[in-house]
Amino acid sequence: MKNPLRYQLTEYDCGPASMLNAISYLFERKDIPPEVIRNIMLYCLDCHSKEGVPGKRGTSRAAMAFLCNWLNEYGELGLLPISGEHIIGNGVCIGTESRINYALCHGGVAVVRLYLDEPHYVLMTGTEGDAIRMFDPYWLDHLPKEDIQITEDHPREYNRIVPVKYFNSESTDVYALGPKEEREAVILYNRRTKTEPEEVIEYFI
Repeated sequence: MKNPLRYQLTEYDCGPASMLNAISYLFERKDIPPEVIRNIMLYCLDCHSKEGVPGKRGTSRAAMAFLCNWLNEYGELGLLPISGEHIIGNGVCIGTESRINYALCHGGVAVVRLYLDEPHYVLMTGTEGDAIRMFDPYWLDHLPKEDIQITEDHPREYNRIVPVKYFNSESTDVYALGPKEEREAVILYNRRTKTEPEEVIEYFI
């Protein structure tokens, strides 16, 4: 059984919440080792506020890269069938040649850094026509964009359906990936459920 995806508990823990959601989405509850949960919480929330308060600037890109590397090593040891990659810069985009789109169409997920007033992590889980299915861990009951759908009908998969046009912007508007030099994503797969290209009937357009 898989658990419903979770919302962040504070203004700061979108990073660990989205990484935990990625694990929850990819694996059955009984198969998730507690060490994975412990280390996600241990490595995230590493940034200090301007006043020096730990955690109050959320999670750094360095922490996400380190966590991705740790999960890869954990998978190579045979402790969980997980694999992933940390991508930055121009490689973080949405489109037919995107590694994010490839992952979403082949059983993977992407924890992506984008904007929601400020830098913010969300989990992308799939595609729907010219939109992306994602789980935003920041609880909202409305958004300023009428064509972004908020849904509570798929608690184990997604709570937003966001048109592709929002992501590739270099602005800091809602759900924009922002300036290319700041972009970041962690792509993760359950190796047992990852599909090969010939197994996929419909690819994202």
